Amino acid sequence: MSSTQKHKFKIKDVPKLLKRTFILWNESDPFRLSAIVAYYAILSLPALLIIVIFVVENIWGTEILEGKLTGEFSSAFGKETAQSVESMIESARIQDGNLLNKVIGIATLIFGATGVFFHLQISLDKIWNASEDSSEGFWQIVKDRVLSFGFVLVLGFLLLISLVVSSLLSALNEKLKSIFPDVYVVTAQVLDFVISTGFVWLLFSLLFRYLPHKPIHWKSVWVGGLLTALLFDLGKGLLAFYFGEAEPDSTYGAAGSVVLLLLWVSYSCLILFFGAQFTYVYAENYGSLRENNPENKD
Repeated sequence: MSSTQKHKFKIKDVPKLLKRTFILWNESDPFRLSAIVAYYAILSLPALLIIVIFVVENIWGTEILEGKLTGEFSSAFGKETAQSVESMIESARIQDGNLLNKVIGIATLIFGATGVFFHLQISLDKIWNASEDSSEGFWQIVKDRVLSFGFVLVLGFLLLISLVVSSLLSALNEKLKSIFPDVYVVTAQVLDFVISTGFVWLLFSLLFRYLPHKPIHWKSVWVGGLLTALLFDLGKGLLAFYFGEAEPDSTYGAAGSVVLLLLWVSYSCLILFFGAQFTYVYAENYGSLRENNPENKD
């Protein structure tokens, strides 16, 4: 078949796509890449959360926002790790002082918060065999950092929308409870899953579309983002179960919370990189990269 002919996705192609994805994902050394991103995620976490809180708190309120974040961390890692994260946030907050100290503090926060996205970009470039424009040098680094900061703001915006939707769902649940007392719980769970997965889907799709230096059309990005979001939801549940049963942090004593965060980010990145690789493979077969795929040549 000529590479210029239209090639449509078929369900029977899924095993072939997943096999190709796994082979390329394994060849990209995902465990090392995940460990690197996890390391920078720990360093970026306090600054990242502070900026997200700052973006949202004036609109929604600090107590409600931090309560939601604490609840999310508690469900994923347990109470002790959630308390450790709260302590990290408080320690990293900019204290009152002169203007110079505040400027330095803000610049440090921005640089720290963008670190995880910056190194995530490097990892995705490796997976997609992408390369940045070396002729721009320093300015390319600046642009990458600005883009990474943009994702920090996007994260804050999505969190704000999530808070608003959660409040609307709570009100809707009360209404459903009075009308359909037997099914409102199931309805609430389904709505919560669909909406939370939708936000994660959007975030992953934006990451795949704009973070790497190799652009891929939206059609492929949406498909890959959806698969990644579904795998992420599944992995999040399995990790919460594993951490709750095995308690891997108990072996490390006082450092247990940090180790747990490292493990969670590392495992989650394995899922993210698999989804990114699938997006690339899908684009090779059905999207913007098809003409460059040697397997599609006559």
